[in-house]
Amino acid sequence: MPKVTRDQVAALAGTSTAVVSYVINNGPRPVAPATRQRVQAAIEQLGYRPDSMAQAMARRRTDLLGMVLPDARQPFFAELAHAVERVAFERGKLVLIGNSDYGGAREEHYTHAFLGMRVAGLILISQHGGRRPAADLGQDDGTRVALLHRRPDDPANAAVVTDDVGGARLAVRHLLDHGHRSVACLGRTASTLAPGDPVVDRVEGWSQAMAQASLATGGLLVEAPFDRFRSFDLALGLLTAPDRPSAVFCTTDDQAMGVLRAARELGLRVPQDLAVAGFDDISEAAFCDPPLTTVASDTEAMAQAAVAMVLDPPAAQAGPGGLVRRFPATLVVRRSCGCDPQLRAPTARR
Repeated sequence: MPKVTRDQVAALAGTSTAVVSYVINNGPRPVAPATRQRVQAAIEQLGYRPDSMAQAMARRRTDLLGMVLPDARQPFFAELAHAVERVAFERGKLVLIGNSDYGGAREEHYTHAFLGMRVAGLILISQHGGRRPAADLGQDDGTRVALLHRRPDDPANAAVVTDDVGGARLAVRHLLDHGHRSVACLGRTASTLAPGDPVVDRVEGWSQAMAQASLATGGLLVEAPFDRFRSFDLALGLLTAPDRPSAVFCTTDDQAMGVLRAARELGLRVPQDLAVAGFDDISEAAFCDPPLTTVASDTEAMAQAAVAMVLDPPAAQAGPGGLVRRFPATLVVRRSCGCDPQLRAPTARR
């Protein structure tokens, strides 16, 4: 079939092509409601599809959002990316995703590739702080950049984060309230991760909770990978050691799932022989056996804030946190810690 043109839409609606353009682009000039309705009816009747590439060239900006994350296979990042995509759809934008695989070179490659595509905004889950301050990345063409999930090193960077320190303290204090005095932590330190990484802050929260309880942490911090598969192998060694801890706080839910599997393989009962708590509250946490006590980030609110940071005028984003929006973390109590909350069906995620 021949391609329907804007001239044909204008002829059927009884208006000019300029008015059709105003309706399609929602501006820059207002269109009377009756005229807008005629144009929309003509578009539907003719099956007209605007040339998005031509529109982007005219505006020197696309309707795309770029998003760089470490690994979309990791459940937390997958859920966070899905939340961002849903918010972007509501704002009339499409999301392009690049996986950095925790590598600085790949992160930089996708960052500059998306900026070169004239994205409407860039959301960056950085693992390395970037080779260049995020605030400077899009200055050349006015693209706004927001960090998500990771605390910024540079105060000039806009960022959306969780209170990772406070959330970890909540989880560890809860384990201590169950009477545990040997609470191991699966995490990473600033010696192997960038200082603003959430896992570093979660280790800090564990350390603070132990110190406030006057408990030693020597030998209890275990440098661990983030995924369940390698955490399983590591947990086998930790749980067969002579000084096995009575509880484990994991800085990610994926690690906690590896620990739960290792405990089962070794015949340890959770929570009777070993209490376990995680962080992230991914969907699978409620389906673990036993269901996993964990710390939840408000991924929906964080996604809303990140998209607003890159699309809305800066003046509309003033708040007590300045350029950094920090959302509180919430303890989600299930049975892996020793509590016995009422059994109910896990809530489906949006």
